[in-house]
Amino acid sequence: MAAAPANSPLKVKGGAVASTKNIAERADSGPRCSGEAARPGNMTLLMGKSHLMRLPEPVRHRSIGNAGVVQAMLVSPDTLYLLGVDVGTTNMIIQGRSGACSVVEIMVTMDPAGLQAALGNALPDEKHIKVSSANESFVLTGTVSDANAMVRAGELAMAFVQETSRSLARRGDDSGEAARGGASTDRSAGPEKRVINLLSVTAPQQVMLEVKIAEVSKTLLERLEGRTSLSFRPGSWTASVAANFITNTLASAILASNGRDRTFGASSQKQDGLVRILAEPNVMAVSGQEGSFLAGGRIFIPVAQDNNKVTLEEKEFGVGLKFTPTVLGGGRINLRVSPEVSEVSREGIGISASGFNGAAVLPLITTRRASTTVQLYDGQSFAIGGLIKNNLVTTLKGLPVLGEVPILGA
Repeated sequence: MAAAPANSPLKVKGGAVASTKNIAERADSGPRCSGEAARPGNMTLLMGKSHLMRLPEPVRHRSIGNAGVVQAMLVSPDTLYLLGVDVGTTNMIIQGRSGACSVVEIMVTMDPAGLQAALGNALPDEKHIKVSSANESFVLTGTVSDANAMVRAGELAMAFVQETSRSLARRGDDSGEAARGGASTDRSAGPEKRVINLLSVTAPQQVMLEVKIAEVSKTLLERLEGRTSLSFRPGSWTASVAANFITNTLASAILASNGRDRTFGASSQKQDGLVRILAEPNVMAVSGQEGSFLAGGRIFIPVAQDNNKVTLEEKEFGVGLKFTPTVLGGGRINLRVSPEVSEVSREGIGISASGFNGAAVLPLITTRRASTTVQLYDGQSFAIGGLIKNNLVTTLKGLPVLGEVPILGA
């Protein structure tokens, strides 16, 4: 609002404005109602659509609060042509020939007819979706057959909101929206916030996922040993079980001797790994909703904050699973699954800081994680592999000096 000149007689106090020549001229051109105005009526217009308003008597004067929202034109003595220009609210004062005035509250909303027709074409089997408008938002109500149809209807509504926003922006640039006294609505919100999805699934479908999380530990140990020794004790042939010199456990071996004071032996050993089942949960979730499972624990890690404050951040570890099923047509199931196996390392991480005596050891979490999206039919199975953890330990034993000789010491 422009400030009045210093020598202007215009004065404002307590909301009352002193009369000036310009204000008097505007007051003369405005309605001079005889008696109190009639009780306000309500009217809703669609943006870009027109409406004919017939009045009980010829119109002497009309006044609109915000011409950027609604435009009014007198097409006959008792009929007004109204056009919804932009989304928003305003009011209109109408004075009849008798001098009586009436006030009409007008709200302009987006037109849901285009979205309703698009939903009918895109989802012909969904007959119970209703589209309405609330200010600059679309409201979806009714029922759908499955969660996939509900998601598709919401995405289509967001596409309509984006196109409407671009059209309004171009219209505002062409007509000089800033010169109209400001925009009537704030469109800074994203399209997802301007679509109110109140659709519900007629019979919510549930999906049960049978999961088996296994750790395949492959350990391979092969050993072949031969030895010869001389004995000065007389005796007959004997046989016994020799000990494994690597693991200090009994192994398959042959040890024999005879009375001629000669002894020979041979031993061999082979050891394979095993498969360990870490978790075998059965998790059920509603179609379109996330289900989760965790068998493990949680630890707290100190995190530095402002003003020399330290807070504790919670971290989970163990065997976990998150999945989101969506039931599709034809008995197919879209499944987004994320398994995770994590454990707390024994080593940890040592840290130190200036002004701090000593050092601290923070826990280190080793994590193996995968995430994928697949489509399966009811009863089908799939597997995720490749989360490899490789620990290699080598033990060498040999004779002094000879163990360092190539080929012989190998």
